[in-house]
Amino acid sequence: MDMTFIIVIFLIGFVGSFVSGMLGIGGSIIKYPMLLYIPPLFGLVAFSAHEVSGISAVQVLFASIAGVWAYRKGGYLNKPLIIYMGGAILAGSFVGSYGSKFLSENSVNVVYGVLALIAAVMMFIPKKQIDDKPMNEVTFNKSLSAILAFIVGIGSGIVGAAGGFLLVPIMLVVLGIPTRMTIATSLAITFISSIGGTFGKLMTGQVDYYSAVIMIVASLLAAPLGAKVGKKMNTKMLQSILAVLILATAIKIWVDLL
Repeated sequence: MDMTFIIVIFLIGFVGSFVSGMLGIGGSIIKYPMLLYIPPLFGLVAFSAHEVSGISAVQVLFASIAGVWAYRKGGYLNKPLIIYMGGAILAGSFVGSYGSKFLSENSVNVVYGVLALIAAVMMFIPKKQIDDKPMNEVTFNKSLSAILAFIVGIGSGIVGAAGGFLLVPIMLVVLGIPTRMTIATSLAITFISSIGGTFGKLMTGQVDYYSAVIMIVASLLAAPLGAKVGKKMNTKMLQSILAVLILATAIKIWVDLL
């Protein structure tokens, strides 16, 4: 590994993990395309879609737990929601990540593109006054939350994304969870999801260990910083940034696929 490689991979991990902590996603929504497209621009060898999904899965494990640690105080973590959605997404992510070895490179990218498109559409659906609800009065449909989490787990396990970018719009739009609680709780669920995804990728030999270590170091530094910024930002602004980010990524992926 030369210094250019280390710097490029570190910066990709830092930017993605900062966004992860700030918006409550695993960060793969932007790290996946960045790992896919940026290294070749610096004359580095391009990663395959399977390698990118493997690196992302491992990195998300550390970025999400670092973000959760930053949100541990303030009553933002909804424990029942973490249990119901976390258990379901863990099972789904293991199934998806293990099964991904049977898919072609293009198929992995198509799955990612479909997930990003669905998330983008959901983020632009008008939301009720969810942020006016007191944190201790938040309720949700337990069966629906578990079913949706399992489906998200399968798709996100395939691309190594842990599903945070899909969990956030589902929690905001479908389950009606307040924005700050959504951000903190989705990071905890994303961490659980990434356990299944990481083991699945490791078992099938889809992880580039050197790149993953660099991304992990970047995650542990950047995710807590992003969480601090997210706590201070207006909730509408946070939703808007995430919506634009997901839409831009979905467009980029589909332009390349088509």
